[in-house]
Amino acid sequence: MSLPAGREWLGVVEWSAGTRERLIWRGEQYEGGRLHPYRTEPLPAPVNYGCLPGTLNPADAAEVDAVWLGAPLAAGTQITARPTGLLHLADGDHKVIFGDLEDGFMALLAWFPAGRGARLLGPEQAQTWLASLPAAPSIPAL
Repeated sequence: MSLPAGREWLGVVEWSAGTRERLIWRGEQYEGGRLHPYRTEPLPAPVNYGCLPGTLNPADAAEVDAVWLGAPLAAGTQITARPTGLLHLADGDHKVIFGDLEDGFMALLAWFPAGRGARLLGPEQAQTWLASLPAAPSIPAL
């Protein structure tokens, strides 16, 4: 499989596929870049879920959400890769997809209620959306 053209993005896995324990990444500007306990979810994640440090999604004022399809990845795993798609949601809280779309996309899609209007866009649309976002604000040193 050839990789789509475009920039590679650094991501951090916060929640491993098949687990209920969810962590949250606190970036370099906060605490040196570490995972912290967040909450225990009622159901296990169908995919590896995390964020793209240094990005900002205006829809939720947080780092852009990312998912990695395929085998479970340990929480804290850092991956640099090109997006293979974008899960476009009506509320703007889109999820950037990494990995083979044939390896878990249907489970990802089923995770979102119909009212969120989830639909798959391609890697070019993912890159365009990411490039359109404002830079994440930096926290001044104390």
